[in-house]
Amino acid sequence: MLLQGKKAVIFGLANNRSIAYGIARAFKDNGAEIALTWPSEAIKKRVDPLAEELGAAFTMPCDVTSDAEIASAAQTVKEQWGTVDILVHAVAFANREDLQGRYIDTSRDGFALALNISAYSLVALAKAFEPLYSPEASVITLTYYGGEKVITNYNVMGVAKAALEASVRYLAYDLGQKGVRINAISAGPIKTLAASGIGGFGKILSHIEKHSPLRRNVTIENVGDTALYLASHLAAGQTGGILYVDSGYNTSGTQLGDA
Repeated sequence: MLLQGKKAVIFGLANNRSIAYGIARAFKDNGAEIALTWPSEAIKKRVDPLAEELGAAFTMPCDVTSDAEIASAAQTVKEQWGTVDILVHAVAFANREDLQGRYIDTSRDGFALALNISAYSLVALAKAFEPLYSPEASVITLTYYGGEKVITNYNVMGVAKAALEASVRYLAYDLGQKGVRINAISAGPIKTLAASGIGGFGKILSHIEKHSPLRRNVTIENVGDTALYLASHLAAGQTGGILYVDSGYNTSGTQLGDA
């Protein structure tokens, strides 16, 4: 029970196939008390049964594009728990038309939307919850290799993930002064609701199976276990970093076959 007695707030759980669900399950199975958020009534209808399944202490609304809702979520956590030990940021969004074709065709509004929801929201949440962090609290966010290298059709989301990863490093310096850690998990492609909007996603999955060192795709359980590590005392000396959970694909260069 690595997280016995710990309190975790998870932003971005959409369904039982999402990476956030894998993280929530790992946390719950290891003794953590969890709270979940939802950005709209439509998502709330999906979150409520999952919250019941996971035994969540409470759920609350939070549209991360709204500073008022972020502040309200922090106030709710303060009233319910007083402090928080773990904050998980599993939030990302870009318009579907910006996740296909050429990056150069990204609109100004589409760029601003993707960066606001997928990158700035981490900064906003980290600050809003700053007064509530317990000693040695852990903040975890989710990124992807497309923030470092060009991935077909990832486009503006890759730029957003690059901004997110830079934010992790700067936030690590700010939060570290109070003993709070922040890290990112770079997960390999997984069939989630968010991934469904990326053009040619099935081909990306097939490519990973063929070319990653482990010759397989990863699961939400794999990512959940890594988040469990980062949230626990086992990662007490780790902050500002990116942990890859991608079957080793990030280590691969040009592949010429098995011969």
